[in-house]
Amino acid sequence: MTISTTQRGRATAAVSVAAVLALTATACGDDGSGSGTEGSGKGEITFWDNNGGPRTAVWTEIIEDFEKQHPDIDVTYVPIPIADVQSKYDTAIAGGGLPDVGGVGTAYLANMVSQEALEPVNDRLEKSALRGKLVESMVESVRAAAGRGDDVYSVPTSANNGVLWYRTDLFERAGLKAPDTWANFYTAAEKLTDAKKNEFGYTIRGGAGSIAQALDAVYGQSGITEFWDGDTTTLNDPKNVAALEKYAGLFKRTTPAADVNNDFTKMVAQWDTGTIGMLSHNLGSYQDHLKALGEDKFAGIPAPIGEGGTRVQVSNPVDGLGLFRSSRNKTAAWKFIEFAASHASNSKWNESAGAIPANAEAAKDPWINETESTALAAKTLTDGSTKIVDLPYYLPDWNNISKADNEPEFQKVLLGKITAKAFLDDMAEQLNAANKEWKELGNG
Repeated sequence: MTISTTQRGRATAAVSVAAVLALTATACGDDGSGSGTEGSGKGEITFWDNNGGPRTAVWTEIIEDFEKQHPDIDVTYVPIPIADVQSKYDTAIAGGGLPDVGGVGTAYLANMVSQEALEPVNDRLEKSALRGKLVESMVESVRAAAGRGDDVYSVPTSANNGVLWYRTDLFERAGLKAPDTWANFYTAAEKLTDAKKNEFGYTIRGGAGSIAQALDAVYGQSGITEFWDGDTTTLNDPKNVAALEKYAGLFKRTTPAADVNNDFTKMVAQWDTGTIGMLSHNLGSYQDHLKALGEDKFAGIPAPIGEGGTRVQVSNPVDGLGLFRSSRNKTAAWKFIEFAASHASNSKWNESAGAIPANAEAAKDPWINETESTALAAKTLTDGSTKIVDLPYYLPDWNNISKADNEPEFQKVLLGKITAKAFLDDMAEQLNAANKEWKELGNG
């Protein structure tokens, strides 16, 4: 059954995600438990985009390019909102309807691998035109995140990086230095705030996705460079507690009160209105800022430098494409993955998203250096000047712990209902238990 297929040279039709999921479940009946088949290498395959909406236009172009080169394969495109992607995969694994190919980030890769939903792609990569063409550090990231030794369960396509966006015009008018150190950051947050005029120095993420941003601020300030000290997490180290107290203390004082419920979409839209000095997000929102503010009014830099003179940041998920074990046409699905991760397609996708390509040839394309924030992020990740705290994406429970289980608790910290210490102690206890269970299963 075809739901939304890009016919030669024609844009993908808009689809209802709910309807698509219901129809694909009926049509395909794949619940992840079967081994699937290689198929004929022709016919129809289904692709789930794990950031449907913001990335629909560029995926439509790539799919059209692919279908021109492979006229015997039709790609059904299904856009999944980024906030719903893990729950959609979990539902499909349990009840049926998995795609042939899907966007899979390292933040939830281990969860899917533990449910045996994905096919290891080591052998396919070895025989592929992609062999030796992918950035090795990104391949290593997806390998480590899966938690299955040397097995690779996703072909990396991009890496992102945290960015502190700031309004250069507001900073210049106030006589402020760029927020390249945490001291400068806090000074600017205070000085740019005039609540009576609805002007604030910073917008803090209190809704969906808040934990990763908070951890970036915590480790960035404390200077702690390891997530684990033996079998125990450093998350609730006293230095981290003090850092979170200071960071959360910005809420409602130098930030809007509405921030407690802000996910990235609301936060970015709010910042783009032009009355807030700083925003912590990632490279992906560059085009939004450019459209709203113009290139002369803002800039983006990596995380501020700490008191010790070193920049410390937490690892960002690596995005990739997974081949599903239950696919009935793995040969055609793999052709699509190869095409999407090739030089031209990978460059096109990452330039549109403002992210860092996983294809080594694409990572050398001129557009990388045309945008200062992307060039700085790429440099940060490759020149050794930044200490990266590797988050434990390999824990199957990581995504639940860092999202559903603790995002509401972080809101309580912002609202003063629980202390930063109690929050970090509780989350640390959950992580230590998850790590212990993971090791008892023979991992690590």
